[in-house]
Amino acid sequence: MKATKISIIGAGYVGSATAFALLNHGIATDIVLVDVNNDRAKGEAMDLDHGKVFVSPVNVVAGSYEDTTGSDIVIITAGLAQKQGETRIDLVNKNIEIFKQMIPQIVKYNPDAILLVVSNPVDILTYVTYKLSGFPQHRVFGSGTVLDTARFQSDLSIRFQVDPRDIRANIIGEHGDSEVATWSVTTIAGLTVDQYCDLVGIEFTEEDKKRISEGVKNAAYEIIERKGYTNYAVALAITRIVTAILRDEKSILTVSTLQQGTYGLEDVYISVPTRVGRRGALDVIEVPYSSDELKALHRSAQLLKDIIKDSTLQ
Repeated sequence: MKATKISIIGAGYVGSATAFALLNHGIATDIVLVDVNNDRAKGEAMDLDHGKVFVSPVNVVAGSYEDTTGSDIVIITAGLAQKQGETRIDLVNKNIEIFKQMIPQIVKYNPDAILLVVSNPVDILTYVTYKLSGFPQHRVFGSGTVLDTARFQSDLSIRFQVDPRDIRANIIGEHGDSEVATWSVTTIAGLTVDQYCDLVGIEFTEEDKKRISEGVKNAAYEIIERKGYTNYAVALAITRIVTAILRDEKSILTVSTLQQGTYGLEDVYISVPTRVGRRGALDVIEVPYSSDELKALHRSAQLLKDIIKDSTLQ
């Protein structure tokens, strides 16, 4: 097996769950955890390393940025969470200052790595990472709406009582409140939603669509209200992206990538179907969405651009 090194910056709930998911999938020979709280990173690494006897050979350590040298992929989960009473732009600016310190260190030791950004707001911070790193755009992208898409498929599978793997459905746009459920191209076993419902005798209205879309958008809020954070599903989403990279699958995933003309969008990181392989985000697939969905995608992009414009990055 070819040696594969993955470094995770941030050993909190998401970072540690990601390390656990990667360890279980056996796609890395080396996993490095880096955190400002070095004791926490060491504790997580020790705990994970003790389980390596049950999985494919892997070495898990905690270390410094220097210890990440030679990583194939650097996964960035570090950053501050939004506090009560804090505006979105407040959160963005605080995390930009963190990234201004962090990204040069990552780049110094990993000039050839792929940078996968997970920290929220992910579209904004992926753009920040791209600007600060100086890397080509195909080697800097975010987890985007890969998890939102999975939630969409999961909810549809429950509603229609079918295997979620038989559903093709995407959430595009911002990973957040302006995300867009693309009902116009959603299929079940190759059939449109309306065709499938007619075939099996299910009543499914526009109100049902709206309820499911809102449920997907608000899922993270509900989880956070109940347990305080999300970590397991996002860790699996990250692992799916990493697998597509390392195995050069050229999978089409809704990662957050830089748009330079596609869908009529310019200079904004946002989630749309993108081919992902060993070189990173290879190219965007322009799907013929409905006019309403495209308008919503453009509104979402403008929202993100306005936040960047008002941020301390400029």
